[in-house]
Amino acid sequence: MNSMGWAILFKMGCLCSRESIVINGSKYTVLEQIAQGGFSIIDLVENSTTKTKYALKRMTCHSVEDQQIALREIQISASINHRNIISVVDYMIDGTADIVINTTSQVYMVLPYYKNGSLHDQLNHRARSRDFMNETQALHIFLGVCEGLKALHEAKPDPIAHRDLKTANICLSDTMEPVLVDLGSATEARVQICGQQDAQKLQDLAEERCSIVYRAPELFNVQSYCMIDERTDIWSLGCVLYSICFFKCPFDAVYEKGDSVALAVLSGNIVFPEDSPYSQDMHDLIVFMLRLNPMERPFIYSVIERANDIIAKSESRL
Repeated sequence: MNSMGWAILFKMGCLCSRESIVINGSKYTVLEQIAQGGFSIIDLVENSTTKTKYALKRMTCHSVEDQQIALREIQISASINHRNIISVVDYMIDGTADIVINTTSQVYMVLPYYKNGSLHDQLNHRARSRDFMNETQALHIFLGVCEGLKALHEAKPDPIAHRDLKTANICLSDTMEPVLVDLGSATEARVQICGQQDAQKLQDLAEERCSIVYRAPELFNVQSYCMIDERTDIWSLGCVLYSICFFKCPFDAVYEKGDSVALAVLSGNIVFPEDSPYSQDMHDLIVFMLRLNPMERPFIYSVIERANDIIAKSESRL
């Protein structure tokens, strides 16, 4: 057989061997893997009937607790109908997770596919040519992130904290509107810590589920008697705005050098590049969110108000 014949056969073989998954009667063909995290794999899939592309998130659950965390992510997405929060198209649970008899379950979530990728991808692309956004453009994207966060913080009956807000967890829609994704770490925002055991449990959970360079200082060293609230997200939001401006989180360089991120965060020292193209107002907004004491940190409403003031001030100068 000539090489062309082999090529056709191999191509047909690849098409025939592609994995397909049926979720509640709809068949999806797996096209490629697009992401892999500590707790899940995300594939690009195509609905076999409509030919619409989706992102399929699959989580392997080893215990009932793992399965409850996956279901909570689905419930939060379903309960908050907002354009800046990811929606769940469909989901399915296959099998039973039981740590005692060593069985696992698979949770499948069909999600919208964002072909523009994440804000992290966009910033990496801009970083190569040092293509800074102008101040108004940066703030418009930032305000979209804020609106998504506000929807979580206003959730009923209790506020929800994202707890892993970062540029990689912000996708960009077809109109470049930011959408908060990966609600796997999202949880009840307001937690009363009563004793060392509570403190250690939250600290361990933060180490496991909150990205270190975006993690709020109060989650590095949780006090034995304190109140943790949604302002953990405001710290992360400050890191996100810094990244939108300068392509990287303020603590990325520390992490990359192998130095202690915890010490850098707890120092409260935020350094801005000397050649920053942004106004003092923009720098002040970032510092406003990156206050070490969570009780001195603003709630989302004050952040949105201040960002809108900077836009109005900028537009009045034109």
